Amino acid sequence: MKDVLRIVEIPEATYHYHVQQLKNEDPNQEWKTLVLALFDKHEGRYGYRRIHAELKAQGYVINHKKVQRIMKELGLKCVKFVRKSRYKSYKGKVGKVANNRLNRRFNTTNALQKLVTDVTEFKCTEDEKLYLSPIMDFYNGEIIGFSMSKRPTLDFVLESLHQVLPIIQNRAIYRATIHSDQGWHYQHNSWVKILRQNKIFQSMSRKATCADNAAMENFFGILKQEMYYGEVLISYEELKKKIERYIDYYNNERIKQKLAGMSPVKYRTQASQLAA
Repeated sequence: MKDVLRIVEIPEATYHYHVQQLKNEDPNQEWKTLVLALFDKHEGRYGYRRIHAELKAQGYVINHKKVQRIMKELGLKCVKFVRKSRYKSYKGKVGKVANNRLNRRFNTTNALQKLVTDVTEFKCTEDEKLYLSPIMDFYNGEIIGFSMSKRPTLDFVLESLHQVLPIIQNRAIYRATIHSDQGWHYQHNSWVKILRQNKIFQSMSRKATCADNAAMENFFGILKQEMYYGEVLISYEELKKKIERYIDYYNNERIKQKLAGMSPVKYRTQASQLAA
């Protein structure tokens, strides 16, 4: 070995130093690098369960407890604030109140068969507010349409509805049902008329029964927890772009345990490929 080191012109002390460094190398360093990369990719939104699920989806074999231990060693924690706020659009009976067709039967194996919508608000700088009206498919939790506005007008809510009508017409196999609360937008004749013209069933939660609209409330909670609460207030235009980016991330990248560790879009596309 001394002759080899002399030929390659490496000092013997340097060789022994690097041998010792290899012995002292952290055996979990590669795992730590992978975990840290995923944590950064999702901007601190993932806990150890989702990190583990994503590693598993990528073909890595690792125990979830090991992922939890590595994240603890690296000091990686989801430190987003948890806070609840809810925009109330109920103004009494100002139009037609539909029956609760879903009656909390949210699960479905058919895309675009059961949809849900609602409105939530955000505070911006300059005392402005941003209102968001998304429409979600219960099948995979995908946000298939959404609109934003500075005021919770009827046109603002109708905009998201008009976005999803072509999707329903082109892709739905079964007649769709759109569920909402009893907000004045959804009682309005314009909303009711558009649903009727497009042969879409209307369903409404019972008054003061938030569990009837739990799926959308859950989405609002996740969205605000992961990209809004605990952050400095920003302008309307900045927040609008931030929400657009988040919904794209939510649909295409953010995995769900109940979707076998896939994002909503990946789950839908994979199911379509299997059915073809």
